[in-house]
Amino acid sequence: MERETPAQLRRLPLAPVNPIRVTERAQLLAQEVLRAGDIAMDGTAGKGRDTACLAQAVGASGHVHAFDIQPEALSATANLLTLAGLADRVTLHACSHADLAAVLPAAHRGRLGAALFNLGYLPGGNTAIITRPDSTALALQAAYAELRPGGRLICVAYTGHPGGAEESDVVQAFGRAREAAGDAVVRHGLLPNPGKPWILSVTKPEGIR
Repeated sequence: MERETPAQLRRLPLAPVNPIRVTERAQLLAQEVLRAGDIAMDGTAGKGRDTACLAQAVGASGHVHAFDIQPEALSATANLLTLAGLADRVTLHACSHADLAAVLPAAHRGRLGAALFNLGYLPGGNTAIITRPDSTALALQAAYAELRPGGRLICVAYTGHPGGAEESDVVQAFGRAREAAGDAVVRHGLLPNPGKPWILSVTKPEGIR
């Protein structure tokens, strides 16, 4: 298969507008609030598409912190970023997204314009390696704490794989807590049907630090 050149990759949209795919809707939710110079977080680097989308949105003066525990995911993400000319805007962290507070530089604290999570397992990878409810709960709390006023946390939750329903419950509990605290919380596509992915969007109020 012929590989795309960097110039060809830059001409291709990283997230084509397609209302069917929750991953693309999640990217759009992040793009709505990100601005040049922002710091952003990709809690699940995966194949790198979300990371690249965030890197484009924050511009040359911004920065993205992307997390994954799987070497193949970090390698795929690094390759995509290099091809797209975005590698200098991203730091890849080979650790759990729950470790955000331990690795985020002091200059980036409290400046997240968006934190994006795409839970579950690596597409095309080992389906036994999944995000876990306990670490996801910690990561959501840590990411929210680092949002700037007006920043947004977006989390795509899946319920169709073993452990997915339990993790979805954790995401729902986080959303209910933030809603009770006065944040703008939207649940996109949350249906009673098992196996369907959905998106939690939590926007931190302006003036709240």
